[in-house]
Amino acid sequence: MTGALLRLLFVALALAGGPLRAQQQDATAFLVADRVFLDGSDRLVAEGNVEALQGPTRLEAARVIYDATAGILTLDGPIRVTDDESGTVILADAAELDRELENGLIRGARMVLDRQLQLAATQIDRVQGRYALLTNTAVTSCQVCSASEVPLWQIRASRVIHDQQARQLYFDDAQLRVLDVPIFYFPRLRLPDPTLTRAQGFMIPTARSTTRLGLGLKLPYFIPIGPHRDVTLTPYVSPVTRTLEFGYRQAFARGDLEIDGAVTRDSLRRDRTRGYLFAEGAFALPRGFRLSFDIETTSDEAYLNEYGYADKDRLDSELVLSRTRRQDHFEAGLAHYQSLRDGENNATIASIVGDVLYERRVAPRGLGGLATLRLEGHSHFRYSDTDIAGRDASRVSAELDWSRRWTLPGGLRAGLTTGLALDAFGVTQDSGSDRRATNATPRAGLELRWPMARRTARGGTDLLEPVAMLGWSGGDRPRLLNDESTRVEFDGANLLSLSRFPAADRRERGAQAALGLRWKRHDPAGWSAGLTLGRVFRETADGDFTRSSGLDGTYSDWLLAGQLDLARGLSLNARGLIADDGAISKAEARALWREDRIDLAATYLLLGRDDEEDRPDAISEWSFDGTYRISRHWTGSAEWRYDLASDRAAKAGLGLQYRNECVQVTLSASRSYASSANLEPSTDFGLTVALKGFSTGGSAREYRRTCN
Repeated sequence: MTGALLRLLFVALALAGGPLRAQQQDATAFLVADRVFLDGSDRLVAEGNVEALQGPTRLEAARVIYDATAGILTLDGPIRVTDDESGTVILADAAELDRELENGLIRGARMVLDRQLQLAATQIDRVQGRYALLTNTAVTSCQVCSASEVPLWQIRASRVIHDQQARQLYFDDAQLRVLDVPIFYFPRLRLPDPTLTRAQGFMIPTARSTTRLGLGLKLPYFIPIGPHRDVTLTPYVSPVTRTLEFGYRQAFARGDLEIDGAVTRDSLRRDRTRGYLFAEGAFALPRGFRLSFDIETTSDEAYLNEYGYADKDRLDSELVLSRTRRQDHFEAGLAHYQSLRDGENNATIASIVGDVLYERRVAPRGLGGLATLRLEGHSHFRYSDTDIAGRDASRVSAELDWSRRWTLPGGLRAGLTTGLALDAFGVTQDSGSDRRATNATPRAGLELRWPMARRTARGGTDLLEPVAMLGWSGGDRPRLLNDESTRVEFDGANLLSLSRFPAADRRERGAQAALGLRWKRHDPAGWSAGLTLGRVFRETADGDFTRSSGLDGTYSDWLLAGQLDLARGLSLNARGLIADDGAISKAEARALWREDRIDLAATYLLLGRDDEEDRPDAISEWSFDGTYRISRHWTGSAEWRYDLASDRAAKAGLGLQYRNECVQVTLSASRSYASSANLEPSTDFGLTVALKGFSTGGSAREYRRTCN
């Protein structure tokens, strides 16, 4: 580290006296000392507050002697060498180095790597300019402020070799000590130094105990494959299971790939190999296209939940090719769905779904406004060959819309939308539907807004905006079962839409109107609030709207939505559908509170009973999750989900983490109360201990204490 610097410094000393400067290969070196003199003809001495600098490296010593005849450089301490670029610091009592500064002896030395990992040794031998051999060494990243203080943990070794080029530490006869009590012994041990981010070897182990799998241990092993690829293998062993988890990552010039999975043999399902595979990737293609994919599959319905890999109840694998430009968007995707839900048959759900979409927007000359062309193709396939239950369908849709807005006297804003949609359908394995059907839907809508703003006496602003829409859509609905638009959401985003169905297999018909009121307040104190109220009226009721959608009658439920954002990180959002008799069919609310020490989130959800949406019982639950920084080193976390409809907890969890400059300990406990044919209630405990300072444990320099 300091060889080139010191060579420059002493060449400069030989050529001049006093404060010196030398230049070589664009590197400027400086030496400052109280006295610089020649002792005889071949001994150069600098003493008294000797300080040498070159680039990011600084050397401080009490005295420096260079014997040109013997080719030996002697430094008297206290010695301090600091490299600001790498964060390495060397402290020593004395040192002797050869002419090339590649070999030598440093006595009473202490080395600090990346400003976190400390290596104290009786002596350091420098070999070939690459290796540092430390004798009788104590290694720790814990802050030690006095000679009598014992670090929380340390590794004692008879010898440690630091390979500066490979950035590895090799230990001989190593003991891991906690509060100076020997815990583990390793005849040989290799660890990456903190400057190496990708090193082959074992990573932080995790102890995990569950009611289903018992007490087990996970021990990850990381294998880098060149600079752009790596593999992580994690054996997971318990009395119940023998599992090998694996992860593969690769970065390409124009994309990335990640694969995760596991293979298991356990006593839960004897004589059967279990496992899962998740993969995802994204790649930039020529001409602005983007290809992305994700793959999700598992051997059985309960595996992901039992092993804690995911809490999904439906897996989706998808391949998507897309391109978005200023005036157009193209997207083509193919998806496969695998249900893990109890009582849901994979043969009768739409397992394979394909979609193609092209949308282009232009501003017609002379006509003004905005014209939008939308072309869409959709197809879904079921594995079942049974009539109706195995229904397969395809659809091609084309839409052309034109819209324009004007500002009228008094600040009234008017907007006109008109368009035509053409749909063609093909259906197989459904005797209750037409095999072929076409449909044309002309439509037009007039939208009116009257935004009114005022400034309050305290500098705040209020915006009040009544909105209204009159619309009409023609055409007749073909005799087809509802496949794509079974779930309809009514919210502020589609209050003024001509059709609120999510897909083109269903479109609203006839005359309709919508009325709404929006209010927004911004206060100079830093808080804001908003409220939306709206309702839809139609000429005739649409039987394809479900009861809980709030849109099934000739007039809808009241849509009520609001939000509140306070200056101290608290925000509230809520939305609900309220009938005239006060009944609530759907409601959701979410609260967030984020400050320096607090990160909390609470959610409430209500979905009314609706057989048309495959919901025989109402869903009502609230959930909570958050973290609280108890002190600088302690952080607590909690989560809880409670099923109000059945009056029982669904999931609960607690976590506690301690972190300082040299260790991170994480304790967790969770309980899942779900019970079905595929799931059983289970309790999970976890313990992870990470030694900070090595690249495997990560950095914790921000937690380093300051000694008085």
